[in-house]
Amino acid sequence: LACRRRRKRCLRDAMCCPGTTCSNGEGQQTWELVWDVHAAPLSPMGSIRDAHPAPPSPVGASQPEHTPRCPHAGEEGDFCLRSSDCAAGLCCARHFWSKICKPVLREGQVCTRHRRKGTHGLEIFQRCQCAEGLACRLQREHGPADASRLHTCQWH
Repeated sequence: LACRRRRKRCLRDAMCCPGTTCSNGEGQQTWELVWDVHAAPLSPMGSIRDAHPAPPSPVGASQPEHTPRCPHAGEEGDFCLRSSDCAAGLCCARHFWSKICKPVLREGQVCTRHRRKGTHGLEIFQRCQCAEGLACRLQREHGPADASRLHTCQWH
């Protein structure tokens, strides 16, 4: 199947062409940030760090070997469409109205437990899932039962 271009009907981001996301049932150009008026717009897989490259090295200085980064291994804060776009230990989660690579949650970190399927669509600051071997459970508190509704990542 061909990908859906800008302004074409869609149901989810996976249906859209690269650089396009599904918003309100229509393909929209991926939201681009500009650091300032002189900075170039970011690519769909870019991040705010890319807007200001490092200054050039002095002439004659040895240049480090440049290894191109795989476009499917986004770093923390890079824009993404799905978790496979992010490096190991990161997932693709909503941040305002775009999606960025965020760290997978570790032991003791606050997590979101969805009671009903589909409630995660309401979050504008989505969290990643707990790391492998951990589960999102009600935090154990000393005191009256059910005093805290806070969930944290805990070992099975």
